[in-house]
Amino acid sequence: MEQKDLKEIVSQFDIQGTVAEIKPLGDGLINDTYKVVTAESDKPDYVLQHINNAIFQNVEMLMDNILAVTTHIRQKLEAKGETDIDRKVLTFVPLKGENKYFYQRPDGSYWRIMLFIPDAVTKSAVTPESSFEVGETFGNFQAMLADIPVQLGETIPDFHNMEFRLQQLRDAIKEDKAGRVAEVKDLIAEIEKRADEMCKGERLYREGKLPKRICHCDTKVDNMMFDKDGNVLCVIDLDTVMPNFVFSDFGDFLRSAANTGKEDDKDLDNVNFNMEIFKSFAKGYLKSARVFLTPVEIENLPYAAKLFPYMQAVRFLADYINGDTYYKTAYPEHNLVRTKAQFKLLLSAEAQEEEMKAFIASC
Repeated sequence: MEQKDLKEIVSQFDIQGTVAEIKPLGDGLINDTYKVVTAESDKPDYVLQHINNAIFQNVEMLMDNILAVTTHIRQKLEAKGETDIDRKVLTFVPLKGENKYFYQRPDGSYWRIMLFIPDAVTKSAVTPESSFEVGETFGNFQAMLADIPVQLGETIPDFHNMEFRLQQLRDAIKEDKAGRVAEVKDLIAEIEKRADEMCKGERLYREGKLPKRICHCDTKVDNMMFDKDGNVLCVIDLDTVMPNFVFSDFGDFLRSAANTGKEDDKDLDNVNFNMEIFKSFAKGYLKSARVFLTPVEIENLPYAAKLFPYMQAVRFLADYINGDTYYKTAYPEHNLVRTKAQFKLLLSAEAQEEEMKAFIASC
């Protein structure tokens, strides 16, 4: 996008200072992001971000969620006497003269602006040490939001709903659009064999035994900001923050971080569930989240570690059967390879479930 267009967007917001330059920032897969540099040394810089409303279709709900979450966290930090709060929670900027935090251009695109946090970095390496930090940080994030006084909406409806994902698979099998069901019958049988167990979360919720919490729903090292000394500043990328079971933040991190192979590894011998990463993450998570977790939530954390490889296998398999209409593929069997890799990760997690249970009980 040209500078004049970007400056026109920025001019809609109530920023301080004069815009000197707008340049691309990061390599986000969902949203286009720019750094807005101001000319004055005593004025802050900003982050301009395009909101992908193809994925997040209710932008008003999305921003209402984010504002509710950041406001509540800010109040918690103030109550604790924290200093430098603008570096420890994201700060969004309203439109000029309005209590509104997004701008819709005539072309239909949506934009928002937040304060740029100086001298801050992200990381991506997954180690036992970083996994502990992720667990502690996202556990604390959930703990701060456990008493949020407003009801948040689902920015992506049924995102981590296992019953919904299984129904998508069953619909795909019934229609068999690409004529691929016959070759994957064994995989389908293995998935159906586990279906009742894997829908435990939704069942416990209906029985009133499992609450929904405010979860991030995209837990990874990359979604945390650190200062130059390596201390955690804040959680970022809040678009997926919504009500869900705590299993979402726990299991989704482990699905990628505890996988010793690649998500689409053709050599299944490479794919195993790394218990060292599990233990570090679980220890950090329980350190900060235990203050609000119920016994049912704690005892089912090993279930969460199995749930997400299973859920992703279901999603990849449904897309393969549908003819590869959702995930980008590099070759015809790509989604099938992904399915088999996720299923192998599930088998490895299942084999270590008793060890997971014993570790959780000992924490």
